[in-house]
Amino acid sequence: MTQMPDPSRPLKIGTRGSVLALAQAHETRDRLMAAHGLPAEAFEIVVIKTTGDRVLDRPLKEIGGKGLFTREIEEALTAGAIDIAVHSMKDMPTLQPEGLVIDCLLPREDVRDAFVSLHVTSIADLPQGAVVGSSSLRRRAQLAHRRPDLQLVEFRGNVQTRLKKLEDGIAVATFLAMAGLSRLDMRHVAQSSIDPGEMLPAVAQGAIGVERRADDISMAELLSPIHHASTGHRILAERAFLARLDGSCQTPIAGLAELSDGRITLRGEILRPDGSDVVAGFREGLISDGPELGDDLARELLSRAGPGFMSA
Repeated sequence: MTQMPDPSRPLKIGTRGSVLALAQAHETRDRLMAAHGLPAEAFEIVVIKTTGDRVLDRPLKEIGGKGLFTREIEEALTAGAIDIAVHSMKDMPTLQPEGLVIDCLLPREDVRDAFVSLHVTSIADLPQGAVVGSSSLRRRAQLAHRRPDLQLVEFRGNVQTRLKKLEDGIAVATFLAMAGLSRLDMRHVAQSSIDPGEMLPAVAQGAIGVERRADDISMAELLSPIHHASTGHRILAERAFLARLDGSCQTPIAGLAELSDGRITLRGEILRPDGSDVVAGFREGLISDGPELGDDLARELLSRAGPGFMSA
């Protein structure tokens, strides 16, 4: 029988402390409240500062990649200091620490990238040689491939920080995830959203995952009603694609799975970091074959790209 949390022993939800991370943690709490008829007092949001949050003056590739936003939270989960952890799935390494599992995905938000600028409405309208800021190697490589005339600069920080950098003239434009803007009720910040056909999003962009200890069966039963199955199928395919590529924040990789009429279509691409070349492909098949399709697509792209492609 599932042991329900209560105010005397609230369920501890671990999260990063950014405004967006807190919004995701509160969405998880609210869905659990609704699914089980529990009060807000039955939950406690526990903020855990990660290395990625502390070091803001250096590119992610210089300080360790994706695990920077998850390591301390997962250590707290393993130690029992929190009961579950809420993550942006695009931040998650493909290999999880032993004893932890993510088998609960919330309904996926808008997967598209947002084009953000104070004066320019789209990528096509950027002036020749314009300065564009982004901390994402994927976005930078995709942009360099389409517009090699642009100047690309490092751009980290939350939404407010990036908007201030635009106001200060450090760059003409930047990119954010539409999913994050939606969850913050800030879609108006985007001048436009970019169709995935023009800029394929990051693997798992827009998806929230809830991590638990693998042996915590009570927690598995508690989370089961809020798991969104179709999101789960899409993320499994995309992360299988990423895993075969050994993807991290140091490799420009994009991928998107979509479901229709009982089938799954997966598009993926890998790029040279300087945007000078891109190798893209797709797979389509049964939803249940999603992970195999992801792995197979990654093998094909690696074969076509040749050795050293992504580190050139």
